[in-house]
Amino acid sequence: AYSTPPPASGSSIADGWDLAGETVDQHPRPELQFLARGKGIHHLRVIAVTPGENYNLGELKVKTIPAYNIDKQFHPKENHWVGYVITLSTGQRIYHSGDSDFTPEMRAVVTDIALLPIGGTYTMTAKEAAQAANAFKPQAVIPIHWGDIVGTQKDADEFKKLFTGKTIVKSPER
Repeated sequence: AYSTPPPASGSSIADGWDLAGETVDQHPRPELQFLARGKGIHHLRVIAVTPGENYNLGELKVKTIPAYNIDKQFHPKENHWVGYVITLSTGQRIYHSGDSDFTPEMRAVVTDIALLPIGGTYTMTAKEAAQAANAFKPQAVIPIHWGDIVGTQKDADEFKKLFTGKTIVKSPER
């Protein structure tokens, strides 16, 4: 598993490949070829990332936060998967935790908006996500990973009840 934020100035982040200047068709991941072509990108700059590092992508600043399960086997810490804190040129920070449980590293996250999974099977439950958000205190949280494979409206409602900040519940897109 990996997370790829939207391309900024023709750049994206993915794990394991440095393809600066390579054409999209040469990328070994068909899903990235498809996404890039759909956005009209013909050259891709891919940066292999590691947890706990900082990266600059044009005007964006990106900090990687470890994303893993604590008591499940789906996303082991040893895989070095990450979530991202993206700082926009305005200074606003957005955290996408990736597929993760409430990890000790999350306590140190500084962000304005957080996207946290609440599905519970492969990631945090709504209660665990609310505990995480109440620990690092973003201004607003958008619960994610619910309403499709796992998680329900009930989970989103529970998160909203337990988180002390603003919750923005978006209905799953089909």
